[in-house]
Amino acid sequence: MKPTPLIVEPGPALFGAFTPPGDKSITHRAWLLALLAEGDTHVSGANPGADCEGTLHAVQALGVSVTGTPDARTLTGLGGRVREPEAVLDCGNSGTMLRLLAGVLAAQPFLSVLTGDDSLRRRPVARVIEPLRAMGATLFARDGDRLPPLVIRGARLAAVRHSLPVASAQVASSVLLAGLGADGETSVEIPGPARDHTERMLRAAGVAVVETALAAGGRRVSVRGHALPRGLRLSVPGDFSAAAFFLAAAAATPGSRITANGVGLNPTRTGLLDVLERMGAKVERSELRIEAGEELGNVTVEGPARLASFDVPVEWIPRLIDEVPAWTVVASAAAGVSRLAGAAELRVKESDRLSTLARNLAALGVHVRELRDGLEIEGGRIAGGAARAEGDHRIAMAFAVLGTRAASAVRIDDAASIATSYPGFVSTLVALGGRAGSA
Repeated sequence: MKPTPLIVEPGPALFGAFTPPGDKSITHRAWLLALLAEGDTHVSGANPGADCEGTLHAVQALGVSVTGTPDARTLTGLGGRVREPEAVLDCGNSGTMLRLLAGVLAAQPFLSVLTGDDSLRRRPVARVIEPLRAMGATLFARDGDRLPPLVIRGARLAAVRHSLPVASAQVASSVLLAGLGADGETSVEIPGPARDHTERMLRAAGVAVVETALAAGGRRVSVRGHALPRGLRLSVPGDFSAAAFFLAAAAATPGSRITANGVGLNPTRTGLLDVLERMGAKVERSELRIEAGEELGNVTVEGPARLASFDVPVEWIPRLIDEVPAWTVVASAAAGVSRLAGAAELRVKESDRLSTLARNLAALGVHVRELRDGLEIEGGRIAGGAARAEGDHRIAMAFAVLGTRAASAVRIDDAASIATSYPGFVSTLVALGGRAGSA
């Protein structure tokens, strides 16, 4: 595919309001739960990116009927009677799709194969294979069962009690979705804070979910097998991870004021807001409400005259793991050195995000030190220059908003990956006052 370069010129402080696209994590789960549900699921405001569209295409290949428009779709569920796919299921760039879909397919009595693009085929799947095998499914992957493609021979599953070595919402969700089709009660022990979208959506769909608090912010989540979700009516909140780039840009620029409307405020996702406040930015939340078990509202961030450096506590990392690229935008503007550690999992995302962030920041004149599991960034001048996105949507978006306050233009070598999660990102940047365009 031909690269799509993006050039961002420095300009005035960003200002205005926008509505981010629907939450990517919630959209993936809505499509998969609709596949298993009895009856119709009505979803409005779904994420329009390529990742979630891939999951929608997969559930169609597995037998779901989809009608309506991109902004308001109706999916007719199969009540657990999933159809064997006629071809390999392509997960594109989405690790969420691959891992959660593996849990669904492990309980189905047929063969399926999951693959993806070059990036996804470098991302590990062993942590999903282990519990699903323990439940009775047969799974294989290349490189000693470490990397996709992933081959799944489903079976009648037995419940397990599985303890995760590290907190992972994707792995926990995979096991819980498999548990819906298993004999007995399946439990997952999550050793620390992690996203809980799956549990919330299961409850909204009428599935009994039992949670028990564990030490260090962890929890045990249990579901009984042969539970049949009912169809939902769901309005997807705005994606906080997408909004984060513009909120970070506001915090990093004196005089900037940006409002994200209708954004999801699930507390397992909003650690970045706590960081912005500790660094001196003004953060306001308004029109707070709960829909289908998820908190949402409007968030406004104003850039102060001076940002202070801040060391992000390790225990906060699970609540801002996807926002680390956005955090670098703020850290590079703060007085002093900001530090972040405990984020080693970023090395196996769409790119090695720690390495990619460090390399690109250094290329733009930022003093940065790459750690084994984090970064140290000294705030200061952004010189402008070239950044390599490495096929990673969050890297591309981070350096695009960083370019708004650089001394000269920032050229991102290929911004095509942004379409996986936020197809309207560049138009939103321009609407807020950014000077951006294709090369």
